[in-house]
Amino acid sequence: MADNDYDPAGSTQMFRAFVDETPAPQAPGSVNTYGANGSRTGMIAAIAVAVLVVVGAVIWLAVK
Repeated sequence: MADNDYDPAGSTQMFRAFVDETPAPQAPGSVNTYGANGSRTGMIAAIAVAVLVVVGAVIWLAVK
C-alpha cells in the first residue's frame, strides 16, 4: 500500500516540521532576534536622519 505523503529524502517533512515549529517563550529582558523589532528599527533610522540633519545644519552655519 503506497502512502502518497511519503518523501523518500525526508526533506519535505523536515521543512514542514521546521516551519510549523513555534518559537519557545523567552525570558523577560532577553533579546528577540526576529519578528517584533520593526518599530525599534524605524526609531533608530529616524534618530539617525535627525542627527544627520543637525550635523548638516551646524556645518552649513559654520561655513556661512
